[in-house]
Amino acid sequence: MFMHLKLQLPFGVLVDKSGVVRIVAQTREGSIGLLPRRLDCVAALVPGILVYQCEAQPDLYVAVDEGVLVKSGEEVLVSVRRAVAGGDLGQLRAAVAREFLELDAQERSLRSSLAKIESNLVSRLAALHRA
Repeated sequence: MFMHLKLQLPFGVLVDKSGVVRIVAQTREGSIGLLPRRLDCVAALVPGILVYQCEAQPDLYVAVDEGVLVKSGEEVLVSVRRAVAGGDLGQLRAAVAREFLELDAQERSLRSSLAKIESNLVSRLAALHRA
């Protein structure tokens, strides 16, 4: 008996694998291990490494951001905002550093722009109120 793993991002599917024999993910309460005959469950994921193994193959790794994992029968659905897949932890670490840090810099720039817009709006509203 095997599981089917589907890892979804907001813009598409990153992983869609059948024949998965085990999955390990990080939750707020600690690690959760899934085997094909495990009871159905739902878990809130925290940023970390999701590990899965297909039959007679080495472990595969996915760095994930916060999200949700749902196991229903043989289907395991993982939905996260951001994720990077890799077969080697060293390469995965480098990819995470590049991709996530770049996104964090873009988010900081966006927050700064929004703060300027809000400040400008508040000063204009204050000027209108005084008039």
